[in-house]
Amino acid sequence: MLPHSYAVDSLSKSQDLASTILASSAPHQISSTCDAIESFLHSLPPDHSRHFFSLTFPTLICKLFGFDDATSASSTSSPSAPSSPNGWIDTVLAANDVVLANKLFSLLAPNSLLFNSISAVDRLSLVKYVFPIERLPEWVRFMLSSQNDSRVLSDVAPVFKNRVKEDSIKPNFHRVQLNVFEYYMFWFAYYPVCRGNGENCDTVSVRRNKRFKFENWVSSISGFSSPRRGSELKIECNLYVRLLYAYLRAFVAVTDLNVHLPYRSSLLQCSAGYDSSAIAKGEFLVNTLVNFWLVDNDFSPLSVNLCKSYGVKFPFRSVLGETPPTHGLGEVVKLLEKYLNLGLVVHQNGTDNVEHCASPRWRMSGSFDGGKPMDVMAVSPGLHPNGSWNLLMQRPLYRFILRTFLFCPVEASIKNISQVFSVWVTYVEPWAISLDDFGELDAIVDGSTKNGRKDHSQSEACGYSPSWEAYVLANYLYYSSLVMHFIGFAHKFLHTDAEIIVQMVLKVLAILASSKELLDLIKTMDIAFHSKQAVSGKSRLNSLYRFVTPIREQLKDWEDGLCESDADGSFLHDNWNKDLLLFSDGEDGGRQLLQLFILRAEAELQAISGDNLAENLQCVDSLKAQVACLFGSDAVKQLSFSPEAKQPAQPRDEIFKPRKVGNYALADIKYKGDWMKRPISDDEVAWLAKLLVQFSCWLNEILGLNQAESSQVGSTHSYVVKVPSSDVLGIKAVLGAIGSWILMLGVEVFHRV
Repeated sequence: MLPHSYAVDSLSKSQDLASTILASSAPHQISSTCDAIESFLHSLPPDHSRHFFSLTFPTLICKLFGFDDATSASSTSSPSAPSSPNGWIDTVLAANDVVLANKLFSLLAPNSLLFNSISAVDRLSLVKYVFPIERLPEWVRFMLSSQNDSRVLSDVAPVFKNRVKEDSIKPNFHRVQLNVFEYYMFWFAYYPVCRGNGENCDTVSVRRNKRFKFENWVSSISGFSSPRRGSELKIECNLYVRLLYAYLRAFVAVTDLNVHLPYRSSLLQCSAGYDSSAIAKGEFLVNTLVNFWLVDNDFSPLSVNLCKSYGVKFPFRSVLGETPPTHGLGEVVKLLEKYLNLGLVVHQNGTDNVEHCASPRWRMSGSFDGGKPMDVMAVSPGLHPNGSWNLLMQRPLYRFILRTFLFCPVEASIKNISQVFSVWVTYVEPWAISLDDFGELDAIVDGSTKNGRKDHSQSEACGYSPSWEAYVLANYLYYSSLVMHFIGFAHKFLHTDAEIIVQMVLKVLAILASSKELLDLIKTMDIAFHSKQAVSGKSRLNSLYRFVTPIREQLKDWEDGLCESDADGSFLHDNWNKDLLLFSDGEDGGRQLLQLFILRAEAELQAISGDNLAENLQCVDSLKAQVACLFGSDAVKQLSFSPEAKQPAQPRDEIFKPRKVGNYALADIKYKGDWMKRPISDDEVAWLAKLLVQFSCWLNEILGLNQAESSQVGSTHSYVVKVPSSDVLGIKAVLGAIGSWILMLGVEVFHRV
């Protein structure tokens, strides 16, 4: 028990320090406050720091992330309120001050005195926080609003396991209770969501033919940009990205999980030197980031089978049905994705490539066969057998990307779209990730003055190899169905900025065609997917046929509730989510849609002809070459867009005459049968044509005009009967009489009423 005088002194000093933090906004004030915090923590033993974490720490979170006031760290302000420009992270970013950035980083780093104190306090369970419900992801807020759903939240979402407690003040209500580490990480994950909701970037109109936008887009994709420094923002001052990478590297092991993965449920099976709390922290951090960034406002946040097993329903689909993900998350999501997939790269390349790395968490623990393909379908929930976090990311990331493509408004910022596109490109090319990608961040986090880049021969990224086959099959929808959705997106956004959209489509097709082995795998899997049963005598198809059912289940689950017919620019059938159409030869297949896109892109680029017209048309030619590589040399039709002579005026009957039936011109059709039952042509309104045909049949039946047809039932040919003019006059008289009778009947009813 603390002495009374010591407790009073600790309380008063904590209150004074909280006031100092709250008043610190200028760079020099922030620097001196960081020194004061470290000095105060040095003077406190872990078991005497209750007052600091009860009073001072919430205020520190408030000022660090720039929330509206100190009370926002408890429960009061709205979840969509934008962060204040006086937040310390924003101040460092605006000042571009490396010294101040290093000062703040040393305070918040995972090996800092503050985090050591957090670990000590959590071990003693001295402080517990209640995270405000209005700041939680939208789907979690919905579940907490229901008493029954609140009880199963811990079971369906690991991040809330043993953290949902009954409210002692409000009966039948539940709240999320966290320790200090968990509380800080929730606010850390919420910060970019709050910024994205507060900024109004998506309302900015996208103008055509703006060259600077293309440069901004290509700079976000590895290999397109050249390193530039000078007056630009220093990466050391991007404190949030710097802290994110430091926390991932410290708490999330991308390779060491090989040791304990088979025995995660039993601590007795873990090695004696392994810290089980480190495993829990890593899983908690990854789950927190995924739920705040990727899931958040998704109206289908959990797998369909999981919802059915627990009886959970999400009825707000009509409210959030066309809501895109929070914008501005692309940069941090891409860093998270690349880091988590790094374990796969290490697994494929072996241990020799990582022994030189400074961080011990890159190194492999245990042995494995790096050249042995993985069995992707024999996986345990949560993590991949080789120790990666891929399965945890698959569904949320897929829906995050797909919802952006489907529901992003046409006037949206191209920067946000390009960031999400870059996330997708990085995910489908994990073999392009190398340790060299993290060299600069490693040097900054370690405080090294050297460049931080490893020897090029040791860290060079590799291309696709057969050892990646398991990864492609486990994520097959990223290479097939998502490509089709992206083509629809490209058609929708082509008129906004044709240059960028063409570059994006070219990048996707170039990845698919980058390796013959990769393309053959994707095509063969598509053949197996559309086969009714295993084909005898073809071992390759037989070996892939066992993946059809899991892929079909993924397709149903990952695209649950997403209906492209609700979005503008639909190019797929209503039952599109039941099939894969990338290599289909139909009108809605990838070949036809890409042909149409090329024609539209070429016409669009010529219409906005400028100084870079030749370069843009060269991109179109490259696009044609990639399409030919995917679908064959005859996939792209060579059409000329030279000005055509003005056609003479046509009679009205010729203008409205059907030009096409299906894929064939009307002149090529020799239809035999009842002309009223002919296939509906492309330039007819289907539902209106069917309605009028039914009405005509009903009218003919009443007027007895079907007698000639019924007398020729046995005939195998259709006949065109010319009705005499006298009969036509008789029909008009009958119709006139019927119309007059209906009119009189209506007038009589009106008078009676």
